[in-house]
Amino acid sequence: MDELGLGYHETMETHEMLNFKTDCLLKSKMVIGICFDNDLKKLLEKDVEQSIQAIQELKELYKKAIFPVWQKCQAGQYSLETAPYFQ
Repeated sequence: MDELGLGYHETMETHEMLNFKTDCLLKSKMVIGICFDNDLKKLLEKDVEQSIQAIQELKELYKKAIFPVWQKCQAGQYSLETAPYFQ
C-alpha cells in the first residue's frame, strides 16, 4: 500500500481526522489564554503538544493519498487500465 497510496475512503478519513485534530488544537490554545487553573492549563498545554505531533503524523500519512496514483498515471508509470484503484 505504501507505493500505491491510500484509497479514497482512507484519504477522506485521514482528511477528517486532520481537520478534527486541527480544531482540537485551536480550541485548546484558545482556552489556555482564559484558563486560571494551573492544573487545567498544564493539561491543555500537554494536549497542544500531542495535537501538534498528531497533526504532523497525519500530514505525513495524507501525503500517501490517492493523488500520487494520478501523478503516476500522468508520468506514464501507470495507465488507467493497469492502475490498481481503477480496475
